[in-house]
Amino acid sequence: MNSKHVLIKYFFMLISVAALLSACSKSPSNTHHAEGEHAESDAVEFERGPHNGRLLRDGDFAIEITIFEKGVPPEFRVYATDKNKPIDPATLHLTIELARFAGVADQHRFTAKDDYLVSTAEVYEPHSFDVTVTAEYQGRRHRWTYAAYEGRTVINAAATQASGIQTATVGPGVIEERIALYGAIQPDATRVRSVIARFPGVIRTVDIDVGAHVRAGQTLARVESNESLQTYAVTAPIAGMVIRRSANSGETTAAQSLFEIADYSQVWAILNVFPRDRARIQVGQSIAIRAADGAAIGTGSIAAINVGAGTSSSLNARVVLDNRDGQWTPGQFVNADVIVAATNAPLVLPMSALQTFRNWNVVFLNAGETYQAQPVELGNSDGKNVAITRGLTAGMSVVITNSYLIKADIEKSGASHDH
Repeated sequence: MNSKHVLIKYFFMLISVAALLSACSKSPSNTHHAEGEHAESDAVEFERGPHNGRLLRDGDFAIEITIFEKGVPPEFRVYATDKNKPIDPATLHLTIELARFAGVADQHRFTAKDDYLVSTAEVYEPHSFDVTVTAEYQGRRHRWTYAAYEGRTVINAAATQASGIQTATVGPGVIEERIALYGAIQPDATRVRSVIARFPGVIRTVDIDVGAHVRAGQTLARVESNESLQTYAVTAPIAGMVIRRSANSGETTAAQSLFEIADYSQVWAILNVFPRDRARIQVGQSIAIRAADGAAIGTGSIAAINVGAGTSSSLNARVVLDNRDGQWTPGQFVNADVIVAATNAPLVLPMSALQTFRNWNVVFLNAGETYQAQPVELGNSDGKNVAITRGLTAGMSVVITNSYLIKADIEKSGASHDH
């Protein structure tokens, strides 16, 4: 299939996945009704007060709830009125309970300040929760419930499966510290042989050429001995490839090399070690190697550290690579990562779980068919995995593959940061 057909196929695949997500995703339910309660819904625009907050009414009594976050950590500020006239906040007793995603619950209490009540604890991100408000004023109790979601969406199981979205449970893991090295593939010097004639004489026939693969004991040439005038066979001492030939019919031979054979079923990666890394590179360390063009990938361990051919400050690390499949070629440039340290972390996720949402690093929590953007703070990373230092607890279910599709669905639905 040519590149044009591949691009067309990929384009239509993306369209299909997007259409399936669009057809199968829906906004989370925003209304919670209970007898004797006032239920507000974000399915429609809520009534706003003079401070641009959410206005909740119960007869002549009303409160306006805002989240203030200019120059301070986010906090609730609540303004109360009775018969459209402001009341002294000190005469009002208020609590707000937040039911966050994955069963996390917060309760906020308030103190009076100026003409409003202010929460005593931070309203940390994300501001996505089911809200229960309880107010007591002049012997009367008022209660409201509503949903205020941001960064949340619902995608049914069929769409999730079709789009390749997968989740995993958050838990401990290992962050590996790596050092990058560069070098090239060379023949394994212990698997290269020079072939010479046993007795001086005249080369009568040459049966093999450069590039030919030979087996151990295979005849390479025939030589007529000067002393016995008998013709004997010059054979391959090992199996491998003929990489050099210095023998032609009619020539005389003494002690010179006629052929050179290399067994490439095992090769060496010779990697340059920078002076700054010398103290951290040790024999036995695990190493991942990849061809500079990305065509080959392998793993091994450092077998030796040698002084290079240049100055005494030049070092190289030697790695033995299995090459029975022939993916490595002498002279091929390679890149490598050496694992020089490994640190255990209580919470680790693959980098593929991370996305950006607003100005946060986020992962997407999952419960059933619902997905919630969750801000996280990041610790050390090895390029493959990252430690999470804040925002998650062990056991949470997090999207780890194709998380960008969750982000796209949330942004399509217009999940806002509107208080």
